[in-house]
Amino acid sequence: MTERTLLVTGASKGIGRALSNRLAAAGHRVIGLARNARDPSFPGELVAVDLADRQMTERVLDELCARQHIDGVVNNMGLVRLARLGQIDLDDVELSFRVNLNPAVQCVQALLPGMIGRGWGRVVNISSLTVLGVANRSAYAAAKAALISFTRTWALETARTGVTVNAIAPGPVETELFRQNTPVGSEAEQRFLQLVPIGRLGQPEEIAAAVAFLLSDEAGYITGQTVFVDGGASVGRAPI
Repeated sequence: MTERTLLVTGASKGIGRALSNRLAAAGHRVIGLARNARDPSFPGELVAVDLADRQMTERVLDELCARQHIDGVVNNMGLVRLARLGQIDLDDVELSFRVNLNPAVQCVQALLPGMIGRGWGRVVNISSLTVLGVANRSAYAAAKAALISFTRTWALETARTGVTVNAIAPGPVETELFRQNTPVGSEAEQRFLQLVPIGRLGQPEEIAAAVAFLLSDEAGYITGQTVFVDGGASVGRAPI
């Protein structure tokens, strides 16, 4: 195994924390970006940054890239605003696109020259099953669909450089963000469970396992792909 330095956004909770734990346990160096960096138990370097702040994000990325080589990035940070058609606030639409997409572009563009220069790099974008259609999530689903578009375009643009770009689209996963909008025993939870043939919510560690593979040397022939990790929820809904 080659030790890598990997950047994870939204690393303090949920999928990001589970992934950070897994990567560190495998011997990699993890740099996490999160608004709250006061966590001495984090398995690596946790950097405080508000990824919704473009200037702050740029400063942090410039500082990180100036002092170390970073081999890959996982764009995991996410923001959800729920609303049905007819009640969608355009400010929430703009916020969803800005917070879910801008940091991904900034992170990849900051790291890309170094990855190309070393002839090896990994980009994994965390999308969502909601891109196939889930009620009340218009803005979030649209932003996560844009991440899939980024994935395909960036994969083509980096195909001859040694850098791969892929996406993971989780189904309903029991994270803090999910539980904020979907309480235990709620009708919303039951609707999600009815979507999943396996009949249960995913766990952050299960998503982390798929992401870790796409970050590995063994995944070097995979690029431009979106892998649904969803307990079968996309079967019959997504095109082959």
